[in-house]
Amino acid sequence: MTAADGPPRRVCLLTGAGGTLGRALTAAFADRYDVAAVVRTPRPQPERDTPRELFTIRSDLEAPGATDRVVELALARFGSVDLLVNAAAYSVWSPLVGSRALLDSLPRQLAVNLAVPVQLAAALAEASWRERGAENRARNRNVVNVSSIAGVRLFPSGGRSVYAASKAALNVVTAYLAEEFAEFGVRLNALAPDSFPRRVPTETVCDAVLRLDESASTGTVVVVDAEGERVADILPG
Repeated sequence: MTAADGPPRRVCLLTGAGGTLGRALTAAFADRYDVAAVVRTPRPQPERDTPRELFTIRSDLEAPGATDRVVELALARFGSVDLLVNAAAYSVWSPLVGSRALLDSLPRQLAVNLAVPVQLAAALAEASWRERGAENRARNRNVVNVSSIAGVRLFPSGGRSVYAASKAALNVVTAYLAEEFAEFGVRLNALAPDSFPRRVPTETVCDAVLRLDESASTGTVVVVDAEGERVADILPG
């Protein structure tokens, strides 16, 4: 790439690429990122919103070995990953008592919202990042875990207890893994938006992801709501 081409393109591994946020992120990434977009059920993306290099990976991330395979495919296509955005999510809102819905959803909510992001970060670290500290720092490599304001703030339940707990756990694991991954120069942050697009424009959430990618911060949980962006205190000590 010549100087006239602009800054080097970054490579993003994006889960939940078929959802509301994932599709908006794919469009936001079009100018500067090559994207490995992980989808459970593919949906067409408008051509104008498609990155120059968009590699779609169809995967059920809950399946055994799926996260390792996704990382393997992304690295085979692009050679490296600079940004991992864990945007896949699953929620069931229901009372615990008087219905089986919440109990039956428990394994999947914990798998998609907590286990899968951890597994993908671990797979990338083992396959690519762990022995490349200098390169990771030079490329400002990082992970953005898309959490929820429900994992930071208590609301009238409305049946969201398990979903909120899974996102709170994601916030905490992000903070702990940020310390571990700092040893090889990779940052981790969580983004905790309010409901989008109902309360916060989806574009605002996309902008927050991009700012985290460009920043030097690590181990933070950034709340995005009608009041703007701010870092949440999740581990007072």
